[in-house]
Amino acid sequence: MSAVETLPARPAPVSTRFLRSELGMVFRRRRNQVLLLVLAAIPVIIAVAIKVTTPTGTEADGGPPFLFSITGNGIFVALTSLTVVLPLFLPLAIAVVAGESVAGEASLGTLRYLLVVPVSRTRLLAVKYAGALVYCLVAALLVAAVGTVLGALLFPVGPVTLLSGSTVPYSTGLVRLLLVALYVAAMMAGLAAIGLFVSTLTESPIAAMATTAVLAVTSQVLDSVPQLDWLGPFLFSHYWLNFGDLLRDPVATEGPIRGLLVTAAYVLVFGSLAWSRMTTKDVSS
Repeated sequence: MSAVETLPARPAPVSTRFLRSELGMVFRRRRNQVLLLVLAAIPVIIAVAIKVTTPTGTEADGGPPFLFSITGNGIFVALTSLTVVLPLFLPLAIAVVAGESVAGEASLGTLRYLLVVPVSRTRLLAVKYAGALVYCLVAALLVAAVGTVLGALLFPVGPVTLLSGSTVPYSTGLVRLLLVALYVAAMMAGLAAIGLFVSTLTESPIAAMATTAVLAVTSQVLDSVPQLDWLGPFLFSHYWLNFGDLLRDPVATEGPIRGLLVTAAYVLVFGSLAWSRMTTKDVSS
């Protein structure tokens, strides 16, 4: 036996070409780029509006959380922006990306060819979901980054007063802001899983996008009805705004952990439904 024959076989490298191709397609789509621009415009509008008009009143008057702290510290531009985009703008963007994931390929007639390449249906679904998750992360970090830069340019920066009343250095405040952005992105993972499942049910991406967006709004409406308080903890949107607990000293972890667990449950359930549908679906286009 030769020396070459005794060498152990090396495992084939894991290719990320399919994932990179999916990410390129997600971020090259003009619609997705416009949605990112809209999200990035929110902190610009907030910062400029506060700069040219001094807000009066308190949060109890109906203003978004952190709004009346912006003039004292620019970091609150980012926090206010994340609060503003979370109920509507960010879920809408995720609904578009996730809803289009599978249905878009079916409508274009490329889904069947993707599966012939060959790409297993499980891998296809995993890559599509990964693309939606990366978009969630980029969108949340983009809002936070634009808000931070605009806040630093237009307002004073310095020690940050947390919701608990204690003060931390600006660098620590930035770390807390990063945690908030990551939490917001994680909260969108549940909606992305729902959108992925809906996308496997139809060949119309518009229908999948609209259904996912309507479900996001419906969840928030149900969560706001006092008579349905018992239902709130089971809704995927119930814990979206729990990132405020990350701005306390010490950090109140109970709320965010519950939010992550509920989101993980939605990802598991709707991810499984999407997989079940995809692996049994008769792909004709």
